[in-house]
Amino acid sequence: MEYKEIKVMDNNPTLTGLARLTPDVVFSTAQGVELKLQLLSPWDSGIQADGAMGNRYPLIVFVQGSGWTFPDPHFEIPQLAQLAQMGYVVASLTHRNSLEGHPFPAYLQDVKTAIRFLRANGDQYGVDPERVGIWGTSSGGNTSLLVALTGDDLRYKTEEYADYSDAVKLSVDCFGPTDVVALMQGNPVEALDDGDEFKNIFCALTNNMDMTQKEILHNMSPLRLVEDGKPYPPFLLIHGDADELVPYSQSEIMFRRLLDAGAEAEMIRIKGAPHEGSFWSQALLQEIIAFINRNI
Repeated sequence: MEYKEIKVMDNNPTLTGLARLTPDVVFSTAQGVELKLQLLSPWDSGIQADGAMGNRYPLIVFVQGSGWTFPDPHFEIPQLAQLAQMGYVVASLTHRNSLEGHPFPAYLQDVKTAIRFLRANGDQYGVDPERVGIWGTSSGGNTSLLVALTGDDLRYKTEEYADYSDAVKLSVDCFGPTDVVALMQGNPVEALDDGDEFKNIFCALTNNMDMTQKEILHNMSPLRLVEDGKPYPPFLLIHGDADELVPYSQSEIMFRRLLDAGAEAEMIRIKGAPHEGSFWSQALLQEIIAFINRNI
C-alpha cells in the first residue's frame, strides 16, 4: 500500500503566537468587595511552571461596559485573545457595582487599583510596567478616558499598591459617554419614572456625601476634564453613528476637544452601527490593534 507523505513541521521552542488564561486573579479586597480580573498572556510570560522567570510584555487593561454596574470580564475574551497571541498581557476587569452602594468614584478607583496591582506584580504576570494602556466599551470607555486624563491623581488613589503608578500610555474608547453633564440635562433624573434603570444607576452613582451631584457628573465627564496644553497619552475614539444609547456626538465633541487642547487623538466612525452588536468587525479589531502597536 502506498501511504500519504507525512507532513513535517518545525517545533516552536519560544511558544510564539500562543497564549494562556489565568482566571479569577483577585486584585482587591480592601473596599469590602472581592474584585477579580481575567488575565490573558503570552505563554512564555511571567513566572513559569518550573519557577524560571519568563518574558515581560506590554499590558492592556480592558473594561467591559456595564452601565457602571458590574462588568462581565469574560464578554470580549475571544477577541482579546488575539492581543495575547501577538505579545500583550491583557487584563479584563471587574469593578464595584454602583447599584450595590458604591457611588462614583468607586469604579474609577478600582480600575486604577488594578493597574497598580499589575505593575506591582509585574514579575509574576510578565507585565512591563513602562508599557501600559487601557481600552473600554460604553461605561468602560468612559473609564478608559478618565484613567488617561487623571493619571496618578491622588483623589482616586487608594492605599492599595499606592507606591505604583496608575498612569497609562494610551486610551481606546468605544462608544463611551464623554459628557455626562449634557446627557443628564437631556434626561434629568428627577423627570424619570421611579424604577427606571437609568434613574436607578445615576441616583446610585451620585449618592456620595463627599461630593454634590453636580461635582460628580462633572468629574465623570472626560470632556470637561481636558486641559489645554497638558500632556496626555494618545487617544482612539470609536463610535457607531446609529448608537441610540450613547449619541455619536459624544465622541465627536470629545475628539475635537482633545485636538483643540493639543492632545494626540484619532477617531473612527462606524457607519450604521448601534451600541455593541454589529459595531464590531475583524477589520475594526485590526484598527484597534494597529493603534495599540503604534503607541505602546
